[in-house]
Amino acid sequence: MTSSPIKTVTRGHVLEVTLDRPKANAIDLKTSRIMGEVFTEFRDDPELRVAIITGAGPKFFCPGWDLKAAADGDAADGDYGKGGFGGLQELRGLNKPVIAAVNGICCGGGLELALSADIILAADHASFALPEIRSGTVADAASVKLPKRIPYHIAMEMLLTGRWIDAEEAARWGMINQIHPAETLMDKAREMADVLASGPPLVYAALKEIVREAEALSFQDAMNRITKSQFETVEKLYRSEDQLEGARAFAEGRDPVWKGH
Repeated sequence: MTSSPIKTVTRGHVLEVTLDRPKANAIDLKTSRIMGEVFTEFRDDPELRVAIITGAGPKFFCPGWDLKAAADGDAADGDYGKGGFGGLQELRGLNKPVIAAVNGICCGGGLELALSADIILAADHASFALPEIRSGTVADAASVKLPKRIPYHIAMEMLLTGRWIDAEEAARWGMINQIHPAETLMDKAREMADVLASGPPLVYAALKEIVREAEALSFQDAMNRITKSQFETVEKLYRSEDQLEGARAFAEGRDPVWKGH
């Protein structure tokens, strides 16, 4: 019996997801579909508030698409499952924070997976690239996302040349949030996850929906949607017990107790 390529651990309100497909943590169709199920369950479970995605082992976070599986007939345009490739890129309604803990090589679809997270922490030996150009293919999701995340000319250089960058350069361009020694990366990711898990989940949901939807809107159109009560998560927040709890806690000089409703 083969073991699952995805390992999960629940720690309080935090879900840890580890991609574990030796030797390189590449993603085939089966793995992508499993990841889609895992992140869908995370999205829909009211007890889970934050997820961490990382790779097993010291060398690879994820190199993206499994080319060996493709050579054996695993079509690149096959059924990736819920959420598209890796379960995160196209998962609708994912209004909870996701942290990517990049523990090594992160390229191609693996970089696209990391870019699907809200916060990216990287080990000091991590490296990043979009090498699809060298195999005559397109890094499609990265072509959409990366020029919006880092300076246009740097993004285009990565896309057009496949050039590798190290963690320091990635941080300099704003691609990642923090760099940590490899041996403390998960500890730091868990610390951040715990901070987020102690925060107001309804506010996180509203923030994520606003940021996601506003990407395709002008500033005024986005503001009009908020004032006209057209964001479901914002309306839920404003009608919630947590909204009242925040005000009470401030008035009483204590820490709020968030319930998510």
